[in-house]
Amino acid sequence: MTLTGARHVADAVLYEGYLLYPYRASSAKNQMRWQFGVLGPDGAAEAGVGEASAMSAEMVLESVPGATVDLFLRFLQVQARVVQRHTDRGWEPVDELLVGGTRWVPFHEAVAREVPLRHLSPDELGAGRRLDVSAAAGEDVEELREDGRVVGRLVRTRRALQGTVTVTSRPGSDARLVILGVHTANTTRWSPEDAAGRAARDLAAEHSFVGTHLLVSATGARFVSLLEGPDWATADTSSCAQHRCWPVMVADDQGTDAVLVSPIVLGDHPTIAPESAGDLFDATEIDEILTLRVMTMTEQEKADARGTDPRAAAIVARCDAMSDDALSHLHGARRPSYEAAGALGTEDAVPGDGPELPWWDAGRDAAAEPERDAVQVGGVPVAKGSRVLLRPSRRADAQDLFLAGRTAVVSRVYFDVDGGTHVAVALEDDPASDLYDVTGRFYYFGPEELEALPARDEAR
Repeated sequence: MTLTGARHVADAVLYEGYLLYPYRASSAKNQMRWQFGVLGPDGAAEAGVGEASAMSAEMVLESVPGATVDLFLRFLQVQARVVQRHTDRGWEPVDELLVGGTRWVPFHEAVAREVPLRHLSPDELGAGRRLDVSAAAGEDVEELREDGRVVGRLVRTRRALQGTVTVTSRPGSDARLVILGVHTANTTRWSPEDAAGRAARDLAAEHSFVGTHLLVSATGARFVSLLEGPDWATADTSSCAQHRCWPVMVADDQGTDAVLVSPIVLGDHPTIAPESAGDLFDATEIDEILTLRVMTMTEQEKADARGTDPRAAAIVARCDAMSDDALSHLHGARRPSYEAAGALGTEDAVPGDGPELPWWDAGRDAAAEPERDAVQVGGVPVAKGSRVLLRPSRRADAQDLFLAGRTAVVSRVYFDVDGGTHVAVALEDDPASDLYDVTGRFYYFGPEELEALPARDEAR
C-alpha cells in the first residue's frame, strides 16, 4: 500500500505558512515563525516562547482480526543558518553578506522528516504502545564564491529532536468498530538559559517539531469518516476526541481510504488544485494574485528573497519563467457543482431539470423571488407593498434606533443560506423613497423587528 498521492496533500500541510510573501527575511511576518502543527519543547508554551508540546487524535476503524495499521509521522526539523565572511583572521559571523548580487542573511530553514511506524495491530494495542521517534543533529557547510574565490559560507545546524508516538485502541459501541488513538509528543530536553544572548523563541523553535502531521493506512480494515460516516457508526465517531489536529479521509494509490491527521482544518478527501503551478506556502492568497505580485517585485527584492531561503528562490524562479499560457490557467476554474450535490443528497438540492444544485450554487437563486416572497409577522403575511411599523432590536445601532416607531413599506423579502430572513423596507414618509428601488439600497430588519400595519386605504 502506497500513499504517493496522499503525500502531495500532506506536503502542502507540511509547508503551509513556512514562508510568506514577500519571501524575505526582513519582512516582519517571516520573523515571527513557525506555522501550523508546531510541537514545542516542554515548557516553551508556559514560558511564552513556543507552543504546546503535544497533539492527539482519535479515529474510527472497521477492523477484523489480524488487521494492521501503518503510521507515518511527518514534520519539519528546524535548521538554523549562520552567515560567515572569510577574513585574514578566519571565519567571522555577519548579519548579511552580499555575494553575486544575492544578499545572504541568517535565517531558520527546515528539513522534511518522515518516521515510519509500521505493522501495528489494533488487537494488541490496548491501553497503549509507546514508540520513540527522533531526528539526529547535524551540520552542513556551503561555500559562497565570487569570481572563483571563497568569500563566505553558510553554516546550517540542526539540533537533535526526540519524541514519542503513543498508539491506543478501545472497542467501539458497535462490535464492528475500534477507536484508534494517536498521541504525539515532543520530549526534547532544552533550557531557555542555553540561549546565550539569542532570543529564547529562536532556541525553542530549533527544538520543535514543525508542521507535524500523520498519514495512517490500514491493511485488513477500513477507516470510517468522522464527517460523513454511516448512521450506525455515529455514536463512535462523535465520541472521538481531538487536540490540535483533526483526522480526515484521504486515498492511497489504490483508492482505499487512509487518514491524514492534519493540524489544519480540512474536509474529507482534500486535493491540490490541478491549476496550481507549485508551492507558494501561503493559502490565504490566491495563486494568480500572489504570482503576479512576485513577478512585479524589483530585482533587488527578488535577490533578497533568493538569499532568504532556497525555497523562496525556487518560487521566484518559477514565477519569472511562467508563460502566458501557464498564468492563464491560474485565472480561475469551476468544478462541476452537481458532483457535490450528488454527494450531499437530495435534501440539499433544488429539484428540476438537469443536475441538482447544492445550496451554494448561484443557480439556486432562481428559486428565490424577493419581490414575491412573503414572511409571517405576527401571523400576518408580509410581502412587497406591505406597511410595517419599525421596532429595531436585532444588533440595533444608533441609526436603527433613529428609525424606531417609523412606518415603512416592504420592498423585498430575502432568505439567506443560514436560514435567516431579511426584510428590505423604504421609509413611508421619505420624500426620496422612489430612489430606493432605483439604487437598490434599503433598510433591512428581521421579522421580529416589525409590526404589520393595515394597508393605507384601510387605515384612512
